[in-house]
Amino acid sequence: MRSPVRVLILAAAMVAAPAAPTLAQHSSSVTADLLADIGQVEKKMIALARAIPDDKAGWRPAQGTRSVSEVLMHVASDNYLIPAALGFSADASTGIKGDDYNTAVAFEKRPMTKAQAIAELEKSFTHLRKSLRETPDARLGASVTMFGQPYTMQQGWIMATTHLHEHLGQLIAYARSNGVVPPWS
Repeated sequence: MRSPVRVLILAAAMVAAPAAPTLAQHSSSVTADLLADIGQVEKKMIALARAIPDDKAGWRPAQGTRSVSEVLMHVASDNYLIPAALGFSADASTGIKGDDYNTAVAFEKRPMTKAQAIAELEKSFTHLRKSLRETPDARLGASVTMFGQPYTMQQGWIMATTHLHEHLGQLIAYARSNGVVPPWS
């Protein structure tokens, strides 16, 4: 049995001990903000992709636009391509090279079921987050060339994130056109 004095000393020590760092304590970093945003978009995009019926995977709003599965593969492709363009090589199995957009297009065109496209999308998000985490804050201002244009590393990562939002919006419109309510709504 513990003495009341010992319990008070232990309680005081626990109160005085610093709390474990939280995401909010690190949110002043642009990298932390982008990672949090990517995580939110990923959850929504994966949940929405799963909610769209398999028989709608080939649906497209008009000729010449991407189908549901093609949007998923396009996002996966660019989740590999943008980090590769910033110096974080994509897995060799993707065939994607950061300096060759055509390799991303070829990856995008791979025939896959909706389930396979979702699995590839999940893997691509893992690569995207890992690459961003491995970018030191000191390198965010570094100059890079992407798609023949000058950028900073930070601009490249912001582009990766805004690209995700663009296609999440596209998938929301596709889902609602097919009577699917986004799961988080």
